[in-house]
Amino acid sequence: MQVLNDRTALVTGASAGIGRAIAQDLAAHGARVVVSARRLDRLNDLVAEIEKAGGSALAVPADAGDARQIDALLEKTLAWDHRLAIVVVNAGRGLAGGLLSSDRSQWEAMYQVNVMGAAHLMRQAGAIFVRRGHGDIVVLGSVAGHHISPFSGFYGSSKWALAAAAEAMRREVCDKGVRVTTIKPGIVASEFQAVAGYNTENFTKWVKKFGPMLEPADVARAVSFIVAQPARVHISELVIRPTGQDYP
Repeated sequence: MQVLNDRTALVTGASAGIGRAIAQDLAAHGARVVVSARRLDRLNDLVAEIEKAGGSALAVPADAGDARQIDALLEKTLAWDHRLAIVVVNAGRGLAGGLLSSDRSQWEAMYQVNVMGAAHLMRQAGAIFVRRGHGDIVVLGSVAGHHISPFSGFYGSSKWALAAAAEAMRREVCDKGVRVTTIKPGIVASEFQAVAGYNTENFTKWVKKFGPMLEPADVARAVSFIVAQPARVHISELVIRPTGQDYP
């Protein structure tokens, strides 16, 4: 069903994994989609796939941790289609380990993307939507920020901070017709784990007991469901885990 055919969506971190699946699912529901990440070749491939399926998409490369690039991303999005109504704050970095064991040299870079860049995008998009009196901001958190795990403790702290910022913003803008939703996925099978430094010893053996992992499309379906709700309905927080995942 083309339930989103009157809306344009912006999805960050769309070159792979959850972000890519979200963009595809929103487009399948009729939304025009702007996809952003640093890898332009992957974005172009995604745009081609969406257009081949009958959708409409635009690739805009940007660093999700850079405020100036985020501002330019929004400007290009609005120039392409002023009907921007959905912003999915998905771009993020992972990091294996807790405060004692994680790579200290990556702390600032991770917080710059996961917290500072995400908050800037939320702020800028929120200002646009408040002026219009409507809009959806969907923030991708993590169960690692819902129940902190020592195995990904510092990464979890960034997602805890992000969820707090999203909830604070929800309270700030909900009476203006703007919805802010935090989705906290459990373990999703994607390239995220390898990039974050997880391997057989510190991840694969541990999660094997949970059974099948979530797939990016599982999270994507939730996003489309949330933004398709009537204006009076706000799903403000959603935790999604693999059935067998007991913790975190």
